[in-house]
Amino acid sequence: MPENQKIKSAIERVSHTLALKPAFGLGTGISKASIRNGLTCQVEEGAWKFVADMPEQVGGNGSGPTPGVYGRAALGSCLAIGYMMKAASMDIPIAGLEVEVQADYDDGALFGTSKNVPPGYLEIRYTVTIDSDAPEKDILRLLDEADRHSPYLDVFSRAQKCKREVRIVSSKQH
Repeated sequence: MPENQKIKSAIERVSHTLALKPAFGLGTGISKASIRNGLTCQVEEGAWKFVADMPEQVGGNGSGPTPGVYGRAALGSCLAIGYMMKAASMDIPIAGLEVEVQADYDDGALFGTSKNVPPGYLEIRYTVTIDSDAPEKDILRLLDEADRHSPYLDVFSRAQKCKREVRIVSSKQH
């Protein structure tokens, strides 16, 4: 079965199931990030394990990408995959697709030296390059529709409710 038909069939199957039983779409993703050495952090979710770290010049070990790399990768890959899913469901042929994410930041906010600057991104831009013989209006329609349903475009575009819970443990004998 060609790749686009496989994707389209899977989307139709999942969409049908979710329309009948919306509760199947609800879930909670759980990742655990644990410091292993200095600033080196091991991240685990399910069977996936990977490392995040900071560069040596800021005290890290340089043993993996920074959290910022993973954040930009999450947005870019979510957009790219979403565009391909929408193209398959709309029967729009795509020979190649690339999403470049650019994010401006001020590290002075992280280190407390820049005043009145948020520690997150100042601006995020993304460029979509598509190789397709489809009419431009169809491509733009698929991009707009996919953007409306993109989980990580939503996460990056809208303030999220974040709740902190603290558990303090001590290895000292009392």
